Amino acid sequence: MTKTDTQAGEVPMNPQAPIGLGAIGTQPLHQVVYEKLRHALMSGQIESGRKLTSRKLARELGTSDMPVRSALLRLQALRALDQLANGSMILPAMTRERFSDLMTTRLICEPAAVRQAVTGLNRAGLLKLRQAAIALTAAAEDHDIDAYLRYNHDFKFGIYSACGSPSLLFLIETLWLQVGPFLRQFSGQFNSGLRGILELDYHDEIVKRLEDGDGDGAADLLARDIREGCAFLMEHGQFEQGRNRYLSISPHAP
Repeated sequence: MTKTDTQAGEVPMNPQAPIGLGAIGTQPLHQVVYEKLRHALMSGQIESGRKLTSRKLARELGTSDMPVRSALLRLQALRALDQLANGSMILPAMTRERFSDLMTTRLICEPAAVRQAVTGLNRAGLLKLRQAAIALTAAAEDHDIDAYLRYNHDFKFGIYSACGSPSLLFLIETLWLQVGPFLRQFSGQFNSGLRGILELDYHDEIVKRLEDGDGDGAADLLARDIREGCAFLMEHGQFEQGRNRYLSISPHAP
């Protein structure tokens, strides 16, 4: 049909016009499964000592065993999981010495990421941090440990992801894969319920320092957050017995 053949009021068809379907994701299934499990571990959604089997996880995720096995092996290589004799995976039990070592290493890496992130956070990023801090407080007041740990992860990594250093971010993620599940120990340890964790909470102050461009001040508060949380769990957490290979972290360390 030519232009002269088009009837009045009729719109010619444009074969190039999109119809709004959007692009199909190209991320491999094994990577999708890995990201889901990685996030669940880092955000404390799976407790220490829990056994994981590829068959049960595949059923929950609606996939075959193969991508789940691949993801579990990657997480094992990062020390997030141990393999049992029957082939199942288990989240390693936390010893007092291992926890102290992980938290000491966090004190090296995470404040450094905060200092570097201050120039990488834009207004939208700061707004997301403010919203996450508000959600953290609400979750604590609701005694919801799952929501609290998710928002805690979102808050911290909302900062770290702006640090501009992929290698530093990878180190922090590896630490959180190991320590994240143990942070569930905060639940049930306060006389006032989970609301008591707000006494160890510096998220609002950290956001304010970042908004002011004070990277050193924000980093100092983040270090205080880590140090005091570590001291609390060292006193109240339930640990497996282990060989004393590391020095304990002092709550008053500089």
